[in-house]
Amino acid sequence: MIKVGDHVPSATFTAMGEGGPQPKTTDDIFKGKKVAIFAVPGAFTPTCSAAHLPSFVNNAAALKAKGVDSIACVSVNDVFVMDAWGKAQGAAGKVDMLADGSGKFAAALGLTVDLTERGMGVRSKRYSMLVDDGVVKSVNVEPAAGIEVSGAEAMLKQL
Repeated sequence: MIKVGDHVPSATFTAMGEGGPQPKTTDDIFKGKKVAIFAVPGAFTPTCSAAHLPSFVNNAAALKAKGVDSIACVSVNDVFVMDAWGKAQGAAGKVDMLADGSGKFAAALGLTVDLTERGMGVRSKRYSMLVDDGVVKSVNVEPAAGIEVSGAEAMLKQL
């Protein structure tokens, strides 16, 4: 599992751009920036939609005031679902919505969870990380349901 001091593994996400789906590499996201990144098991799922993403949307200005350059949400979903979810949650201009469609980034971090029995397949565990120029400064993996350690409020206390 990824830990403090590690470099974020190389990966390519997909994000919706003005001309449609666009690749975004880890260098595009992290190089020279302080990034608050968090992952959810699934877009449009109850806890993710009611609490996790809203915590970062609602606290985007506070995070940026404490030196965070950008905020990113990643999920093992396709780019169209991530784009629609971001629009439904008012994330535009606050949180970059990144699709890890095949779960390669989650696997490289060692943060996958098998939700096949719930009809979701292999997904990402719920977590947040603070990454500074590609180096992990904090990792907050949820031990159970909810957003006790991975929400924006918890990250604000770490800054």
